[in-house]
Amino acid sequence: MRAFAFSGKMDSMTSQPKPETKMHDGGTRLHGEYKVPGGKLVVVDLDVVEGRFANVSLSGDFFLEPDEALEDINGALTGLSDASSAADIAAAVTARLPEGAVLFGFSAEAVAVTVRRALSKATSWADHQWDVIPPTVLPTQVNVALDEVLTEEVGSGRRNPTLRFWDWEEPSVVIGSFQSVRNEVDPEGVARHGITVVRRISGGGAMFMEAGNCITYSLYLPQTLVDGISFADSYAFLDAWVMAALEKLGITAFYVPLNDIATDQGKIGGAAQKRLANGGMLHHVTMSYDIDADKMVDVLRIGKEKLSDKGTRSAKKRVDPLRRQTGLARSAILHAMQEVFTERYGAVESRLTEAELDEARKRVDSKFGTEDWLNRVP
Repeated sequence: MRAFAFSGKMDSMTSQPKPETKMHDGGTRLHGEYKVPGGKLVVVDLDVVEGRFANVSLSGDFFLEPDEALEDINGALTGLSDASSAADIAAAVTARLPEGAVLFGFSAEAVAVTVRRALSKATSWADHQWDVIPPTVLPTQVNVALDEVLTEEVGSGRRNPTLRFWDWEEPSVVIGSFQSVRNEVDPEGVARHGITVVRRISGGGAMFMEAGNCITYSLYLPQTLVDGISFADSYAFLDAWVMAALEKLGITAFYVPLNDIATDQGKIGGAAQKRLANGGMLHHVTMSYDIDADKMVDVLRIGKEKLSDKGTRSAKKRVDPLRRQTGLARSAILHAMQEVFTERYGAVESRLTEAELDEARKRVDSKFGTEDWLNRVP
């Protein structure tokens, strides 16, 4: 079996699928839809009879060879328990497909996501009311603490899923949860340039962040939004809106696995994620708007091994900032991003509550501002 997804430009906002209806015809027939990022629309209609799928009908604007494979997929789904995981559903579909079957624009995993959406166990963007918090100047430690606080709030249902744009004043390095301070940061460079070093809750690499030189945002979402989507694919899925925003500005950006965002001119940013036990999820991105490359390499220890699979020997040459590529003010890029997200997902502008800010400050005192947390991987 071969599965393909289109790698061309992302669909425009006007071509996004309509919110799926979970029940229709006045009965219990279930309906789910999933637009594969860069691919096609997958639709499923089914019944659940005594806890198992029945009368399954898969459809969509995908391509499939041979034609008979459509019935094989329907047959694979029929009789499965409605408690099946996305992995179980995808495995059943894969096992039933004839040898040499070609799925173009979708995959067995996409079928699984669609079925889980029909069951309301996976959600789409349109199933949620989204909030947007515009850039707010806060200390870097507070920004990092807010990522933990707001992810918990969304996971517990006390806050709508939210997009928050960061802002800050002090030059900073934010290292990944599992990175070694000693290996990533040059203490002499940090002291020389007055850099604040903070450890975040997500994995990934170090971010060199000067005020006005970066664009950083965090998405706080329920994990149901990425149910059935692989860890790797979830990055591009959650950033489809920002790719559309960049395209409006004349930049064709794409993901370089696992978590780098690039154009044909070079890397412009990177993403990281953290999933919490309460069902909340953090996805955040830092993009370079402008950069003092000399200062960056004076502060960060970027070794040859880090660059070994990046196609370059120079950390300075690896990053190509948005300012050079667009010629636009940082504020104009931020405005375009917020505008696209708002229009695409029906988001409304929000703000941080005093309770959220108070809790974040408490966690700076107890965790994110402490030497124990910073040096937990010395």
